[in-house]
Amino acid sequence: MAVIKKKKDKELPAVNTSALPDIVFMLLFFFMVATVMREVDLKVSVNKPQATEIQKLERKSLVTYIYAGSPRVKYQDKFGRAPRIQLNDAFASIDDLQAFVIQEREKKSEEDRPMMTMSIKADKSVKMGLISDIKLQLRKAQALKINYSSLQPKDVEALYSSEN
Repeated sequence: MAVIKKKKDKELPAVNTSALPDIVFMLLFFFMVATVMREVDLKVSVNKPQATEIQKLERKSLVTYIYAGSPRVKYQDKFGRAPRIQLNDAFASIDDLQAFVIQEREKKSEEDRPMMTMSIKADKSVKMGLISDIKLQLRKAQALKINYSSLQPKDVEALYSSEN
């Protein structure tokens, strides 16, 4: 008869790590593609007003933002406390707005230009005169599709959530 021997000193085989660098680079590539970096460093404070009739924008890639508000604390020594306009990463005057719109329009493809939307993100303490001046310059630049950014009030959110 055959004798069955039990192996007492059985070791686990070493873990194969040859695919580990491929997995690490695949994860790195995924996070590099999926991460969105902040596009604009806000230099003005924007406390958006609340609104009840709001809609989400369809394609955010076609939206260009104009910020209006008081300069943040670190910029108040240089620019004062009066509300200012920020275009991309720089303070601008009302007269710079037309050139900015034309420059942003040129960045879009030919078929996307008619759908380009100018979104005004203004602080709720900004006077309507500044908003009217912005709208007038947008009209002169033929940017007629305008959006006002706002917050949805909490009581309206509760109303919508109870209906669903």
